[in-house]
Amino acid sequence: MEEVLFKRKVVDEILKFLDSKQTLVIYGARQAGKTSLLKYLMKHHLKENAFYFDLEYQNLLDLCNEGDKAVYDYLLQKGADEKKKVFLIIDEIQYLENPSKFIKIFHDHYPNIKLLVSGSSTFEIKKKFKESLVGRTITFELYPLNFEEFLTFKGKSYNLIKENSKAINDELVFLAHEFIKFGGYPAIVLEKEEEKKKAYLFQIISTYIKKDIRDIGKIRNISTFNKLVEIVASQSGQLLNVAEIASTLGISRVTVLEYLDLLENTFVIRRIAPFHKNLRSELSKNPKIFMMDTGFMHLLWLKEFPEIVFGQAFETFVFLELMKAGKKISFWRTTNKQEIDFILPEKKLYAIEAKYSFGNVDAKTLKFFEENYKSKSATVGLKGEKRGKYIWELIKELENEVS
Repeated sequence: MEEVLFKRKVVDEILKFLDSKQTLVIYGARQAGKTSLLKYLMKHHLKENAFYFDLEYQNLLDLCNEGDKAVYDYLLQKGADEKKKVFLIIDEIQYLENPSKFIKIFHDHYPNIKLLVSGSSTFEIKKKFKESLVGRTITFELYPLNFEEFLTFKGKSYNLIKENSKAINDELVFLAHEFIKFGGYPAIVLEKEEEKKKAYLFQIISTYIKKDIRDIGKIRNISTFNKLVEIVASQSGQLLNVAEIASTLGISRVTVLEYLDLLENTFVIRRIAPFHKNLRSELSKNPKIFMMDTGFMHLLWLKEFPEIVFGQAFETFVFLELMKAGKKISFWRTTNKQEIDFILPEKKLYAIEAKYSFGNVDAKTLKFFEENYKSKSATVGLKGEKRGKYIWELIKELENEVS
C-alpha cells in the first residue's frame, strides 16, 4: 500500500528556492517528518532527474564518503540526465564524515546538481560543518505538526480564516484538546489507539532522547541527564532556574547549561528571553523554557497522557503555535510580579496572555502594558465563555498583518 504523503506548510517556502544554486538544508527532530517531506517534494515537485539517498543505509553512506566523483558517477549510472538539473536528496547528512566539504564541492563544481539535505541535530551538524558555508546553504526548520497541519492529517477541513460559528468552534476546541494531549508527531497523530500512541511515543523518547542525543553529546552521567530531561518537562512554560536544577541534581551550573544547549540543538526544548526596555522594574535574568512537543512533555513528566489540560501544557501549546508560525517570541515580567506570557515584535508590539480558561486572564496587566508600550494585545484561551481569541484565530490575524 502506497504511503500517504501530506503537504507540510514549509513546502511553499522550500519551493521558492528550488531554482536557486544553494543547498537546501532541512533541520528537525527525528520522527518530525523530514523523510516524508523529502518524499513529498520528490513525488509532487521533483518528478524527473531526482535521486534519494538515505544515509542510514551503509552502502550509500560509504558512497558519499568516497567523494564527489563517486557520487556523480553513481548518479549517471542510475540514469541521471547531466544536461538537465539533477536533484540529489540526502536524508540524515550528519552521518557523513565531512558534510561541509561535500556540500561545498557540489555547490562550487557541479552547477547542474541541486542538493536538498536533512539533518536531525543542529548540534552535530554544526560540529561537522567546519568550513564556512555562508552563501552556499539555505536552512529550514521542520517541527512536529502545528494545529492546522494536525487537522489536515486527521482529515478535517475547516476555514480558519473567517469567524466561525459556536458549533464549529466547539469542534475545534475538542480537536485542540486531543492535539495538546498527544502532541504533534505525525506518527502519533495518525495512530488511532491511545495505547499505541503511548507505546510509539515512548519508543521515540527512548531512541531519540535516551540514546541518540546522549550519544551525540557523549553524556557520561546518563541517570542525571535523564532526570534533568524529566525536570525540564515538568517546568515547561516556567522560568528556568539553572542554579536550582544544578542543586537538585548535584551537578554544576556549567553541566546543566551544557545539557540544556544539547537539548535545544536537538529540538527537544526552546528557551525564550525576557522582553525589556531597560526599565529598572523589569527583570532580565532568567529565560523561560518550553518543551517542543506537548505529548513528549506529558510522557516525560507524568509518564502518561492526562485526561485534563494543565495550564502549562496549554501555554506550551500556544508558544509552539506562535513559534511554528515563525514568530520571534519573548515574555515580560517585573519585580512586582506583573507578567505577560508572550511578547511579539510585530509591526506593532503584540502582548499575548495565554490562559486555558478565558476567565482567568489578568486584564489589568495587559492594559498596563498596552498603555506603557503602545502595544496591541490579545487574550488566548480554550475553555469557558469566549472572551478573547482562540489561537488559530490569532495566528491567522498575525499572518494577515504580515501579508
